[in-house]
Amino acid sequence: MSAVPAARPRLLYVTDLAYPARGRRYCDEDIALTARLRERFDLALCHPRDAAALMDAFDAVVVRNSGPVLHYREAHEDFRARALAHGTRVYNPLHGRGDMAGKQYLLDLTAAGFPVIPTVDRAADLGRLPEARQYAVKPKAGADSIGLEFVPYERLAELTYGEVLVQPRIDFRYEVSFYFVDDRFQYALHAPDPERRWVLEPYEPTAADLDFARRFIAWNTLDHGIQRVDACRAPDGELLLVELEDLNPYLSLDRVPEEVRERFVDAMADSLHAFLKA
Repeated sequence: MSAVPAARPRLLYVTDLAYPARGRRYCDEDIALTARLRERFDLALCHPRDAAALMDAFDAVVVRNSGPVLHYREAHEDFRARALAHGTRVYNPLHGRGDMAGKQYLLDLTAAGFPVIPTVDRAADLGRLPEARQYAVKPKAGADSIGLEFVPYERLAELTYGEVLVQPRIDFRYEVSFYFVDDRFQYALHAPDPERRWVLEPYEPTAADLDFARRFIAWNTLDHGIQRVDACRAPDGELLLVELEDLNPYLSLDRVPEEVRERFVDAMADSLHAFLKA
């Protein structure tokens, strides 16, 4: 009698296939990625609004290109609450300290002296910001530049504080992103033209670049998951953190060579298996 094969892990893969993103198609990435993950998992896709109702039938929920939470805040909060109450395995785990928890980390990292764009959220702290031609004002709950505006210093006193962050506008040379699975670096991409931030090209990081990125991965303390460290190269050559994306970072896998893409998929699958056994 032949042995009964072990059941494969069942994943609920959360994605918004219809999300409109400027200059890119998020759905293509998830279609390609799930096609590969099906080689090692039983897998079903669902919209983020449906995740809470469906998740109990799966071994884990994988949150991928699900779009800004602002568009479905109540559904997301219900999903988080039910997942935490039921002990549902969610990848990335829900205790992330980066964008998953809002923008408070930018204030915390500023206060701790990390290399981050200086950030304040009170009128009384404006004096802590360096002089700049303009200042970026963004909602604490923002994403994808939703609600972002640039204003001169004179207008900062007119703002209603409490739900907004203020940062100096940095005339950076370029932006660069570092992609990690768990604590393992996978690849880096940069946007050579600041006016075309969505046009990315492969980037070969220096040892100092990787040390910079790994500081934030270590700070976030996620044992499993996919993280993207977004930074800008300031005029003086220093890297400054722009965003620590640990909820649903877009991976731009179509911008990397095939061997890098294959290595990433293998790393993600291995990470998921380890996460399910943890």
